[in-house]
Amino acid sequence: MYSYSCLKALFEPESIAVIGANADKLSTGSVITANLLASGYKGKIFPVNGEGEEVHGISALSSVSDLPRSTDMAIVCLPPAEVTNAIEALAEIPVRAAIVTSRGFGEIGREGYMLEQRLARTAKNSDMIILGPNCMGFMNSALSINASLETDFTSCGNIAFFSQSGALCTTALDWANSEGVGFSKFISLGNKAVLGEGTILSYLASDPDTKVIVGYCETLKDGQDFLRTAFDATFKKPLILLRAGETPAGIRAASAHAGALTGATSAYNAAFRQTGVMQAVDIEDMFNLAHAFSCQPLPEGSNVAIVTNSGGPGIIAADMCEKGTLNISRPSSSTLDKMKEFLPAYASLYNPIDMIGDATAETYHRTLRAVAEDDVFHSILVILTPAANILGEVEKVAADIIALGKECSKPIITCFMGDHSVEGARKLLRGAGIPCYDFPEAGVRSLDAMARCARWQKKDWPIDVCFRRDYSKAKSIVENCKLTGLNELVELDAQNLASAYELPVPETVLARTSNQAAKAAKRIGYPVVLKVASAQISRKEELGLVITNLNTPQELRRAFLQITTRATRRCKDAYITGCLVQKMGPENSHEIVITFRRDPQFGPLINFSLTGLHVDMLGDVSSRLAPLALNDAQEMIREVKAYPILRGARAGAAVDLGALEDILLMVSQMAIDLPEIQEAEFNPVIAGPEGAVIANMRMTVG
Repeated sequence: MYSYSCLKALFEPESIAVIGANADKLSTGSVITANLLASGYKGKIFPVNGEGEEVHGISALSSVSDLPRSTDMAIVCLPPAEVTNAIEALAEIPVRAAIVTSRGFGEIGREGYMLEQRLARTAKNSDMIILGPNCMGFMNSALSINASLETDFTSCGNIAFFSQSGALCTTALDWANSEGVGFSKFISLGNKAVLGEGTILSYLASDPDTKVIVGYCETLKDGQDFLRTAFDATFKKPLILLRAGETPAGIRAASAHAGALTGATSAYNAAFRQTGVMQAVDIEDMFNLAHAFSCQPLPEGSNVAIVTNSGGPGIIAADMCEKGTLNISRPSSSTLDKMKEFLPAYASLYNPIDMIGDATAETYHRTLRAVAEDDVFHSILVILTPAANILGEVEKVAADIIALGKECSKPIITCFMGDHSVEGARKLLRGAGIPCYDFPEAGVRSLDAMARCARWQKKDWPIDVCFRRDYSKAKSIVENCKLTGLNELVELDAQNLASAYELPVPETVLARTSNQAAKAAKRIGYPVVLKVASAQISRKEELGLVITNLNTPQELRRAFLQITTRATRRCKDAYITGCLVQKMGPENSHEIVITFRRDPQFGPLINFSLTGLHVDMLGDVSSRLAPLALNDAQEMIREVKAYPILRGARAGAAVDLGALEDILLMVSQMAIDLPEIQEAEFNPVIAGPEGAVIANMRMTVG
């Protein structure tokens, strides 16, 4: 993580060198110099080119070494092969920050990737922060800095925007200018050879000119760094991200575009959920959320009032609220009494508040005032359709909503449906900082995101739980596995590793003969489970090599013979040690699956589900990234759709949820402690009213 002074040198420079600026007005360096002058930048500009040519009336330097030692930042606009030498020369001055706009790095393949790695090493060795390469630069509206390739300078605003895609930067700027929205900071990340999302977030979270942070990403430079900085940032400001590359085709395109490895979609979703990121569903949604968060206050709760002059759009909005996290609450008795005084008897007053098609501007005025004064509601959605009675008063309704917005502390979102008949009213509302959408769904999504953000910022700080463990024992088990050439830990080795973390495992005995198995079962106590013992066989149950609920010595001996014979026949290359005799799990129990796998972006991703159809057919899985806090473990269990089963639905037995939470937390600690374990599966975890045990587990060592 770079220091704030280093980031300040980049985004708030008092002097800028443009390396490669020349007399050619179409060259990259010349365009950036012109943009700096046009934006009104008040600092010093030093164009640098080999000929010493004047650039836009500014005398140029002929060499990087001629730059003053006080130069804060440099913009490098050179062919890729010359960039590293220029960065090395800048580091000797020293210049602490640079932007590299040049293309031809990681996005073009191996040769470019090697150049990009050399650039990153040079920056690291000289303690220089670099934005790019293959980026457009940035804008800082508060300081009138347009250090970018984009000629349209943003107006001042409170939205900070960053993007990995230059094309999306151009799109965002065009949208903002057309909607009258301004940016506080506007940053093109490019290939992120040095500077990634985590460092950007740490800067923007402390930026006094920024109220809401919005970004587009395809890959993340450092997943763990992102988790830390995003978590801190979202408690201060809303963070809205649009992530592309979720499908196989999108992942391939993202990797080719950015020249970087992308992680699993489930890992990104878990990362955003754990850090309080508001995830946009598409580009339009990203812009809608950005506008709403930038100009409206966060609601105090989830109760929304829907005021409409048409039943259909009101019903659509109510459906959207129910699908999300908003509540359609009934107005208070006093508010109902007020509305009965002026609304017709056939109007619907119980939310959605449908004033019917003959509503006028006066009807809207009185209804909205009554709703705004009602403490039951925390936010207001106003829907207007161009019915005959309201056509001549649409702009009057808009003006009244604007006046209400100045008096009311609740967020107000509007939806004026139609086209030319409501166009003027929409412009009035948007210009006054009241979001106005074409359809109700977008308005509900914005209010829902704002309510979720408000709840997140009021959350208690996560509780970290530390369990006792024998780390040296666990490490030696993994190292022994590697020394023997095995890539899996199974059976007793896996159980010993689990025991080092005090994970609950049933008593297990290795029996080489049926007589030994009978003696072990007598000591353990019936009923027991019998499963084949072989380091080469991991999927025992799928091969029919596990038999449960054995209650007598006769059953046990028959099962022993059946399992060993079947294993010899079906797994001819496996060495059969014998069978494991294991105590049966708790009665009235349910079978759970807990797994983790290392994601290339974020590290261990932990999954929780019930066995069988719940996970295989329905995909009913909850996921979080390690390390887990107590609230993460609690939320994982309660998120799965099968959660009512665990709570004893339909007269079933409720399981010990605390025992499952403990297992999740201990598995999380194991995943963090032992990076050699690439993936692990605890299946099944048998959970009942009296606790839970891990009946079987396997771990892949890499």
